[in-house]
Amino acid sequence: MTPLPQKGTAVSSMIMTVDDSPSMRMLLKAALTDMGYNVLEAEDGVDALERLGGACSSGNGPDLLITDINMPRLDGFGLIEKVREQDRHRNLPILVLTTESSDEKKQRARSAGATGWIVKPFHPDKLAAAIRRVLH
Repeated sequence: MTPLPQKGTAVSSMIMTVDDSPSMRMLLKAALTDMGYNVLEAEDGVDALERLGGACSSGNGPDLLITDINMPRLDGFGLIEKVREQDRHRNLPILVLTTESSDEKKQRARSAGATGWIVKPFHPDKLAAAIRRVLH
């Protein structure tokens, strides 16, 4: 098993997390921060698109997007489709982190443009491995 970067390691990659559950955002932020990543949080797809626009206009766009599927206002499938419609985000890696595990949902996410899939509850080592696969 590859060791995780230690707290304070200068990874400097920015990861946007999108989840309507405050406790899941907190768990993700803690795990990603421990891995050395900077975290930008959004509570649903609409919030994520607004934050993506603001972050990118300031030159601080994320290197990876991790999104839930089931969210109010704009779900994960809709978010992925909207992100892929934007030229500047066409190649942004997108991981889906959800309780859903059906092949139909996975195929729908792939069709929308998702890069990978992780089932909740996540284990930090599996999350780190998935991130390494899509970022390196």
